Amino acid sequence: MGALAVAELASLLILARLLSPNEFGLYSAALIVIKFSAIFQGLGITPAIVQRPVLEERHLRAGFTLSCLLGLVVSALVWAMAPAIAGLLRLADLAPVVRAICFVFLFQGASMVALAAAQRALRFRWLALVDACAFATGYVVAGPVLAWLGFGIWALVGALLIQQFIRMVVLLAGQPHPMRPLLERSAIFELLYFGSGFTIARVCNYLATQADRLVVGRWLGADALGLYGLSSQLMTTPAVIVGQVLDRVLFPTMALVQEQPARLARAYRSAVAGCALIVLPASMVVAIVAPELVKVTLGRGWEGVVAPLQILAFSMLFRTSYKLSDSVSRATGTVYARAWRQAVFTIGVLVGSLMGQFWGIEGVAFGVGAAFGINFFLMAQLSLRVTGMTWGDFFMAHLPGLALAGVVGTGVWALVEWLHEFHLSALPLLIDTALLASAGGLLLCWILPSLFLGRDGLSLLRLLAAVAPAWPRMRKATD
Repeated sequence: MGALAVAELASLLILARLLSPNEFGLYSAALIVIKFSAIFQGLGITPAIVQRPVLEERHLRAGFTLSCLLGLVVSALVWAMAPAIAGLLRLADLAPVVRAICFVFLFQGASMVALAAAQRALRFRWLALVDACAFATGYVVAGPVLAWLGFGIWALVGALLIQQFIRMVVLLAGQPHPMRPLLERSAIFELLYFGSGFTIARVCNYLATQADRLVVGRWLGADALGLYGLSSQLMTTPAVIVGQVLDRVLFPTMALVQEQPARLARAYRSAVAGCALIVLPASMVVAIVAPELVKVTLGRGWEGVVAPLQILAFSMLFRTSYKLSDSVSRATGTVYARAWRQAVFTIGVLVGSLMGQFWGIEGVAFGVGAAFGINFFLMAQLSLRVTGMTWGDFFMAHLPGLALAGVVGTGVWALVEWLHEFHLSALPLLIDTALLASAGGLLLCWILPSLFLGRDGLSLLRLLAAVAPAWPRMRKATD
């Protein structure tokens, strides 16, 4: 997931140099519609097949038949409703884009059971390879070529369709299953009984992750959505990677000590401290060099990304650290307490976006950052209740990260201001800044570990050193 997120971001940065914010905005708006419709396309058939204790041939045949029919129905509905959707979002050019992209429902419907069968067979490495190859074919090869040839937004549409088509073909060829049509009532009911609950959960998750983009597209237009979408992507990718790495290490550790509150609290506090040590200095650096970062990665025409990127950078800790609390929740089984917090978070993103849109995409970025902050504290409260930690311990765990961010941020700011006097171009400035921030941060931690690492940071380093030899086995166990 982390590697794919990096590849996706890299390909979008390449395409950003060939396409305009308006074209990216229309594509993002179309994906909002497609992703929402996709929730109802399969009605949870894939997880239902994976979850069933006893899976018979009739389940596979009924699931394949139903998923193909649902793909056809949803595709037809989205095609017919495309003009109305474009009118609702106030994006006149959106209808043909949505109609073209809706063919992905046919591809996904045909490959849904093959995907479930591969997951049930624990072929995760193969699935990751399939996703990587399909993505590379669509977005690394086809997309940039089509954009270079002048196809505009249709380069993005073509990249998505090619990716999904290749993925469908490889899944069907590599994971064969019975495909003879069958519409048996009992088999369909057994699949949908579990899948319906899963669908409701996906709706909540969708609203939490897409509500801000929906608001931007509806009230601020395609250009603003293109700018906001890329600034959000630049911040989301690091959060995904850091959160995934920490979760791989911490979730199995916390699950083992869930009945020992003292050890669970110690593991959680070390994780919080480690997250703050990485994320807080990084967010400071990103906020300071955002103009140069945008100029180097996106090129001309994307200057509007700078301000929302700086605002979102300061919420990076909230985006990343709450995932640690999520690990505690899953490890201790407090999933229902987490559920209502997820609902509050979803409402917060929507309300924050609606209120913020009066001040443009900068206001939306601030509103979404505030929603992440509320979610951060709500999830922290749940973790503190489970582990027995106090709020004082929680805030103390962040102090080394805050100290490191303050010193590194001040040094980077002074360096950038000094280099500006020499009119240094963006790329050398970024290189100098990265070298100073990384070398300076490591040097500070080495000279004054008690101040810039703290006992929690040192404890986390010992934990990482202990699990490093067993990392391949742990990764396989947590895949």
